[in-house]
Amino acid sequence: MSAGRVVTHSPVVFRIPMRTRFRGQTIREGVLLRGPAGWGEFSPFPEYGPRECARWLAAAHEAAFEGWPAPVRSFVPVNATVPAVGPEQAFALVRQAGCETAKVKVAERGQGFAEDVARVEAVRDALGPGGKLRVDANGAWNVEEAVRRLKELDRFDLEYAEQPCATLEELAQVRLLCDVPIAADESIRRAEDPLRVRAAEAADIAVVKVQPLGGVRNAMRVVEACGLPAVVSSAVETSVGLAAGLALAGALPSLPYACGLGTMSLLTGDVVGESLVPDSGRLAVPARPIQDLSDISSFEIESPSWLRRMQEASL
Repeated sequence: MSAGRVVTHSPVVFRIPMRTRFRGQTIREGVLLRGPAGWGEFSPFPEYGPRECARWLAAAHEAAFEGWPAPVRSFVPVNATVPAVGPEQAFALVRQAGCETAKVKVAERGQGFAEDVARVEAVRDALGPGGKLRVDANGAWNVEEAVRRLKELDRFDLEYAEQPCATLEELAQVRLLCDVPIAADESIRRAEDPLRVRAAEAADIAVVKVQPLGGVRNAMRVVEACGLPAVVSSAVETSVGLAAGLALAGALPSLPYACGLGTMSLLTGDVVGESLVPDSGRLAVPARPIQDLSDISSFEIESPSWLRRMQEASL
């Protein structure tokens, strides 16, 4: 993002409760920006500083003021997202989602591995033998834990494991010691140089998210430079942010995996009248950024701290 860019259109701050704790979050907050192309979302997580937040603001600015590249497909297959819930709820969530692929959160702080196994087993039961099942540890394991636990979880036929360890060096070791394919998420979206994942031979798959990578066009450049098959995922956004993820998934030349864009189920509400929720396991690619925020009044808040955060990210 260029230095000194200041958003000139009036921003709208939102606050939406989540149905279940996910990534340590129970509330999703952010800022929506209006421009000539439509609405863009700026919703970095609380732990991110101004330097990281600048990428998120660049993505919002792209949606609001520039629009997105033309799509090459009309629909994107998506996975069901299963938080760190009990097995009965996990089973119900997958059945309700109606997707052929599910991503399961494991290694939740305060839970034991036995709970992970029970959750993954319930999701496999819900999907049936033909469904695809992936797990996400958000970098919580060390190399020894990751290898041992992925080997045990692979009896449920894992499609891949997302960010089992925190660092590229650890991911590379796990990849050598384990047959489960490895996907890099945080190692790409939080890295100063997202392309190091390729040089380190640390992953088989790149998980990419529009906001942390600075917009649809920049994310496309990252995918091309990584040279890895990509899974487009959300950052637990409103439909405004999800639309940007769909624009990326719709524009990529190749899309071999279901994408993690069916996350509206994690929020208790949305800022638009017609939310981007999967139908038969897929989402339609939007032709342009969202134009109307018909339901924003239910979640709009006054928040000088968010406006300051956005301003700091623009410097």
